[in-house]
Amino acid sequence: MNPLIDDFGLHIGRAMGWPPMAGRAAGVLMLSRTPMTMADLQSALDASKGSVSETTRLLMVSGTVRRFKEPGSRQYVYEWREDAWIGCLQHQLEQTTELLALAENAQERAADLPELQRARLAEMRDYYTFMVRRLEALLGEYKESRGR
Repeated sequence: MNPLIDDFGLHIGRAMGWPPMAGRAAGVLMLSRTPMTMADLQSALDASKGSVSETTRLLMVSGTVRRFKEPGSRQYVYEWREDAWIGCLQHQLEQTTELLALAENAQERAADLPELQRARLAEMRDYYTFMVRRLEALLGEYKESRGR
């Protein structure tokens, strides 16, 4: 395998909390000149169909890869999204917003808890409120810098 792809597997996988296969698949798709079929990815990654299917699903959820059918074709292909970094940041915002909702809900239901636990939940809510605001601002700023 290409040493650059191995680096993607190691570094992106670890940084994103992904398995190394997802990092390698991200590298393969990012560097591919054309969309790739499941069979292409299996060959490039020397991996089973199930493993590649799970990996591509993770990359699609993360906002970096898209799956589609090319005109006249019956099979899906995968490609690195043109706006992958916007998709990645959007995914981080969605995850953080979900955690903010959890924090708000937990705090609303915490009236009977001792002060220490209520304070922890308030801190959690404050943290995720801060993070959502900052991620929204970053996403807007990044989109603007990219002309989108």
